[in-house]
Amino acid sequence: MKEGDQIPELKVTPDKYLPHRYAGASGDFNPIHIDPEFAKAVGLPGTILHGLYGMALVARAAILGVEGDARSLKRLSVQFRGMGFPEQEVTVTGSVKEASGDRIVLEMEAAQGDNRIIRNAEAELEL
Repeated sequence: MKEGDQIPELKVTPDKYLPHRYAGASGDFNPIHIDPEFAKAVGLPGTILHGLYGMALVARAAILGVEGDARSLKRLSVQFRGMGFPEQEVTVTGSVKEASGDRIVLEMEAAQGDNRIIRNAEAELEL
């Protein structure tokens, strides 16, 4: 891969139960993720995805994009910028920012339509 190359897009549509499963896996049972009535009471349109779920999708896209494995991901940084929602497709995109030897740095983001839920993400991988 060389600078400017795009990695394949990762598209995932989280089902309506994903926040419940992710809450169990992560231990984050904040009601904005699992209780629609609570989420609406605090001004949200409904439950929202965990930010770390979006970050996990960015990590997955980075690893798949360079045909690596989980051990190849050495660093990941993201900015959580928007709320993600269940039952709406998440698209993760990225391009090669730097490539030298066995080291690749990707610039990435995750979005649901025009709603960019993760921006300015950077993944460093060693192949």
